[in-house]
Amino acid sequence: MMRIVVVEDEIRIREGISRLLKKLNEEYEIVGAAENGQEGLALIRELKPDVVITDIRMPVMDGLEMLDRLHQENAGTKAIVLSAYSEFEYARKAMQSGVTEYLLKPISFGEFSRALTNIRHQLEKEQDEHLEGVGTLEQAIGGLIWGGMKPDPQLKKYMEKKFGLAEAAPLIQICVYLGWYFDENRERAKKNLELIMKQRPDVKWCMIESPYEKSLMLILYDYPDAHLLERWFQYQILQNQIRMDFHATIGWIQTEGYAEVKSGFDTLYPYMDWNIVLGEEIMISYPKITRVQTVPCVYPVELENQLKIAICANDMDKTRNCISRFHQYFRNEKVYTPKEVKECYVRFLWAFINIGKEVGCLEYQKLEQQKMLESIMEAKNHQELEAVSDSLTEKIRPASEDNKEVIRLTVKRAKSMIQEFYQTGITLDEIAGKLDITPEYLGNLFHQDMGITFSGYIRDFRINKAKELLIGSQLKLYEIAEQVGYSNAKYFSRVFRDSVGQLPAEYRKTHK
Repeated sequence: MMRIVVVEDEIRIREGISRLLKKLNEEYEIVGAAENGQEGLALIRELKPDVVITDIRMPVMDGLEMLDRLHQENAGTKAIVLSAYSEFEYARKAMQSGVTEYLLKPISFGEFSRALTNIRHQLEKEQDEHLEGVGTLEQAIGGLIWGGMKPDPQLKKYMEKKFGLAEAAPLIQICVYLGWYFDENRERAKKNLELIMKQRPDVKWCMIESPYEKSLMLILYDYPDAHLLERWFQYQILQNQIRMDFHATIGWIQTEGYAEVKSGFDTLYPYMDWNIVLGEEIMISYPKITRVQTVPCVYPVELENQLKIAICANDMDKTRNCISRFHQYFRNEKVYTPKEVKECYVRFLWAFINIGKEVGCLEYQKLEQQKMLESIMEAKNHQELEAVSDSLTEKIRPASEDNKEVIRLTVKRAKSMIQEFYQTGITLDEIAGKLDITPEYLGNLFHQDMGITFSGYIRDFRINKAKELLIGSQLKLYEIAEQVGYSNAKYFSRVFRDSVGQLPAEYRKTHK
């Protein structure tokens, strides 16, 4: 289809040109008409036609001025000028404005037909030259997925003529994600994929590299049975994963023709992180992956607490052991969503950073927390998640003697506050606030230095004070409870019995 705009101030001539075009070729389509150069200029800018047919003399703006402006804008539109004037000066100006054909009125059918045929051939030649620039099938598919190329009619013609690939012919896209080690492993991965595909001479294929997505993309076409091919490829991947010395995540999606390869990739790529929960032996196949049944992921709070204690104790072996057990926590028979696993990693590593910062053993200033967060959320496999925590572990430095002394003094101050305020029912949060540290950090320091939890220590301290009052005073039980920081006498009695093995009244009777 050749799209045409007619710019002519006489309606009779405009209608005549329209009738003439219909007689000449059904593929000549008038997409717009204007009465003067100013209207024509706006219309051409909006519609971007292939050809402009224009008169010269018109009100407001003449045809030559309109064409001159289009020429300056590099509009690239072919132009046929219709003129009643044969003077050389008009023709010269027209040619300077990029006019393709200059026809004198009255227009003969033959001349008009010849001019349009000539322009059509020029357009076809330019389109062919442009499409030759598309290059190989790999370049064409890559351009459609990542290069912003559109599947227009010219590309359709080129793909069919050059590669025998019909627009609606189904394709299989196989994404091979190599991740952070793309540059290091791509050549070996390409050789492995080539060896696999050589076993299937009945399938046509090409391979594309995408460094930005850290992936290789296999495009399969002219294949027999897609279901059997998928099973065969899954088996080949399983065998190759056993032999390969590098990690790869494999995804599979079938699309209806090359026009859909971009949407195919955009659909598949976000699901590639299911490798985190399914493992490298399983190929991520869309839409099957959308039907996977999952269970809720419970965050390992106890592991986080053990990590904090290990960091506070400056015990690198225990710290690494906690991190290793955290990694293994997700490698079980249960299937979680990748999003939940990543959120657990964010929570665990942020706890790591916060306690490391407070203890003073982490080079906090060198941490790029935003980059770490992005690395976790963009990870497609366990190796990438583990690499983030490994990089964090490397930034831990041994606690200095000054830091150790600070820890001892902090615990000592906390104990003094317990002795001073135990009667008021003071809590861990309140003491931490007075010391200007977090409750978590204080709790971990206390456990590290005293070998007992904060709550255990303050409970024992209050019970011992209660024993003294039970034996050495005539106070009633509720009064003793209030004096040692318990507002509820029944609760005090229960805590006392759990700790001592006797109720307060029994203890008083036995020991007084």
